[in-house]
Amino acid sequence: MENESKFIAKLKDKGSQNNSFEILLDKYKEPIYWHIRKIVLDHDDAHDVLQNTFIKVFKAINNFKEQSKLYTWIYRIATNESLNFIKSKAKKHFKTSEEIMIAQTNKLREDPYFDGDELQLKFQEAINTLPVKQKLVFQMKYEQEMKFKDISEILGTSEGALKASYHIAVKKIKKEIVKIQTF
Repeated sequence: MENESKFIAKLKDKGSQNNSFEILLDKYKEPIYWHIRKIVLDHDDAHDVLQNTFIKVFKAINNFKEQSKLYTWIYRIATNESLNFIKSKAKKHFKTSEEIMIAQTNKLREDPYFDGDELQLKFQEAINTLPVKQKLVFQMKYEQEMKFKDISEILGTSEGALKASYHIAVKKIKKEIVKIQTF
């Protein structure tokens, strides 16, 4: 993508906005989908959240102050939309967010878009035992290979706190996997 500031100016300009937004979609649609999918787990839910994310991006682009990178701003919106989606779903079903995530993990076995094996399901179950923030940090660092600096911008947390959270998450996941393997 060309110089980010110039591209953002094109996104904000009514004359070039639609074309620029299509370029933005082409570049970020897939990675943002997978980021959302890691949080909400369900393919159809991920598509709904993805659509809501890009609607928010389109509506809010004129308010983007360029204090962070464009992609970290979009990831922050996607993360917030995903977490709000889970909370809303939990409230609708009179459950906690954690109960919804456990149910979503169980549904992965029947999901035609999930092509993992039993070990990957167990790994996902172990990840879902983590508190939400640790889960996000682990997924962004381990699965999406993001830099702590970028995760810090997305989640609004210091890099040091994120590193500590990541290492605690790794220990918890290892412990859960050992526990799962012994059954």
